[in-house]
Amino acid sequence: MKALVIAIAILLMTLEGCSHSTQPENPEWVDQLIVKFQSEPVGDPPRSIWRYKYKGDVVYYIPAVCCDQYDLLYGYVGNVICAPDGGYSGDGDGRCPDFFAKRTDEKLVWRDPRIPQHGRSFPDDRPGLIQ
Repeated sequence: MKALVIAIAILLMTLEGCSHSTQPENPEWVDQLIVKFQSEPVGDPPRSIWRYKYKGDVVYYIPAVCCDQYDLLYGYVGNVICAPDGGYSGDGDGRCPDFFAKRTDEKLVWRDPRIPQHGRSFPDDRPGLIQ
């Protein structure tokens, strides 16, 4: 019996070690935002969340779903840093004009897999994405 308990404990520790990612986990506010986006009608284009390094910090870029809205850049704790693009001019709010030039380590955190009613899916020409 004691050997069985030890074997199960070793198995559980091994499985737990395999489940850890080398990538940092999403902050709670990102997971909550994903749940919120999933509960809303699909956007056109579909919602997405991108993680970057910018000026040494982890940031999250969230494109707007439509026309003349700011695309927002959030700090790791969920504070809005700026709008690097979007708005009526398409140039954002002017608070981080160097974001697209200085960002690194692009990672897609989440993208809504649902297809919009109009049939558009994931445009390759989304402004601001690293090509």
